[in-house]
Amino acid sequence: MTAISNEPSGKVSFWYDPRVRSIASQVLLVIFLAWGSYEIVNNTIANMQRLNIASGFDFLSTEAGFAMAQTLIHFDEKSSYFRAFEAGLVNTIYVSVIGIFLATILGFIMGVARLSKNWLIAKVATVYVEVLRNIPLLLQIIVWYKILLHILPGKRDHASALFGLLDVNVTGIWVPRFIASDGFWMTEVAFLVAIGLAWWIARWAKQRQYETGQPFPAFWTGLGLVIGLPLLVFLVTGSPGIIDHPVFITEGPIFKRGFQQGAGFNFSPEFLALLFALTLYTGTFIAEIVRAGILSVSHGQTEAAGALGLRRGKILRFVVIPQAMRVIIPPLTSQYLNLTKNSSLAMAIGYMDIVGTGGIVLNQSGQAVEVIVMIMAVYLTLSLLTSAFMNWYNAKMSLVER
Repeated sequence: MTAISNEPSGKVSFWYDPRVRSIASQVLLVIFLAWGSYEIVNNTIANMQRLNIASGFDFLSTEAGFAMAQTLIHFDEKSSYFRAFEAGLVNTIYVSVIGIFLATILGFIMGVARLSKNWLIAKVATVYVEVLRNIPLLLQIIVWYKILLHILPGKRDHASALFGLLDVNVTGIWVPRFIASDGFWMTEVAFLVAIGLAWWIARWAKQRQYETGQPFPAFWTGLGLVIGLPLLVFLVTGSPGIIDHPVFITEGPIFKRGFQQGAGFNFSPEFLALLFALTLYTGTFIAEIVRAGILSVSHGQTEAAGALGLRRGKILRFVVIPQAMRVIIPPLTSQYLNLTKNSSLAMAIGYMDIVGTGGIVLNQSGQAVEVIVMIMAVYLTLSLLTSAFMNWYNAKMSLVER
């Protein structure tokens, strides 16, 4: 009987070597992408020269010549195009961050509610999810905007709420604004110190509970520090700042009556409609993600926790949710990215985000390529930063193998 040898029968051909083919295919792909990019850039430059369109970003220093209804930073007609991009970027981040925060809270509440043993609560949560997630977001934005315009008082009138802290009319919700003065930096430093102390206490309390089994009210202690320490420093330093209240003008020419611009702080109907729609729409998907994460936890974990005498609320908080987070976080990241990108629909109701601002700049300057590249770079950067943070948080929440 002939013995079977483990030695290779012969030298493998150069072209059939997997490593060579892998390297060669990657080199060819890089060459193809480089050639394609060169052709695109070369053709674009040639077409722009043929049409006498100037290229470059020098146009950003040109006077904008338009205004915005709501900005968090100073912007007027005499500001530059670059300042317009900054204002639009701040508006995009503003509505995205608040929307992500509110949608996360709403989604977690509704996701847990869908699994409630209370029939009414479970059905209300189900109706919310099934109805709103199947209505296009753009339509929801427009509907909310029309509702706000119809229920709010007219521009020459207003209504007060919350003991006069809120003033409302068709121009939006007006609230007092705090204006800091010299010395307020000490309060800001105290706030950062309080956050650091709260973080340290949370870590210490967690380690203490692992070692002794005794819980510590880290949340309430941290909350007291974050609120109390800056407030104490603010009072000790002589309250450096003033409260700027909204001013409603009732006399003078009729076209000047209404809330005075620059006094107080305004949440415009465009911002509120966009925020409501983004929060409610994204909250439906987060609710389903949370429900799936909770259902992924073995029922034996719930039974074991119940056998130890834990109540349903504590079982959910200390046993189920921590284990479900490893399933929840990855798809949750996608919803955060979707909310940020969906905020570009704001231009349908006139909220000046980065897309709306960029559209005006594009129409006025004619620098289509540069403007589109800047908008793409903004959304790419925001998406990468969000993904990086969520990946870090996901790694932190992952179960540690023993």
